[in-house]
Amino acid sequence: MRILSWNVNGLRACEKKGFSAWLEASGAEIVAVQEVRALPEQLPEHLQAPPGWHVAYAPAERKGYSGVGIFSRTAPDRVETSLGAERFDVEGRLQLAHFGRLVIANGYFPNGNGKDRDNSRIPYKLDFYRALYDRLDRLRRGGRRVLVLGDFNTAHRAIDLARPKSNVKTSGFRPEEREELDRWIAGGWVDTFRHFEEGPDHYSWWSQRFGVRERNVGWRIDYVLASQAAMRHVRAGTIHHQVMGSDHCPVGVEVDPAIRG
Repeated sequence: MRILSWNVNGLRACEKKGFSAWLEASGAEIVAVQEVRALPEQLPEHLQAPPGWHVAYAPAERKGYSGVGIFSRTAPDRVETSLGAERFDVEGRLQLAHFGRLVIANGYFPNGNGKDRDNSRIPYKLDFYRALYDRLDRLRRGGRRVLVLGDFNTAHRAIDLARPKSNVKTSGFRPEEREELDRWIAGGWVDTFRHFEEGPDHYSWWSQRFGVRERNVGWRIDYVLASQAAMRHVRAGTIHHQVMGSDHCPVGVEVDPAIRG
């Protein structure tokens, strides 16, 4: 069973570049998208109710900003969208979709840059990480098999970006952000891609400046993290770098269907 995640950098824009065709050809059972940047009613009708798919959106209150969505071949038992704090919930950054014992946490983690690219949102970003960690930890302890997927907006290690030395002061690779991901890994979450692939030059986001993607000067900031119970069912971790349509590419996992329990 294939589960995919993609920051589409505006679903309406991505649709013009072939999103629906990609979705149908993806072979996925579940597809989570981030940075939808539209209210559901602003989307084309076939993305509001795509044939053969169940879809749920969690938009931000601010128009044209953030927002996440989940497409699934089978309807989830329920979808939750609240972290219990208005300052997170108004930005449309989270869905918890329950499929039996499997929980898909679709997250669009905040960028630490403020309006002036001054790293002023890093405290908010880290608070979001910590609130989500606590929420998911309760699900883990309750016997759920949890996959956390989406745009984490953080490159974990030097191997996860092409130019680490020149980005140590940049949000997305600052020590305090990387340390928070360290905490998740130390707490038992598994970086599914790194579990299967230890080598360099694997990225999921590239600047839109001319030639950057062609030269593969990128960052790996999109992940699928698995709880220990979920990881027993994960067979592969993937990055689909050949898929165009956004400044990010899809990432995913191949899992045993028994993960749903």
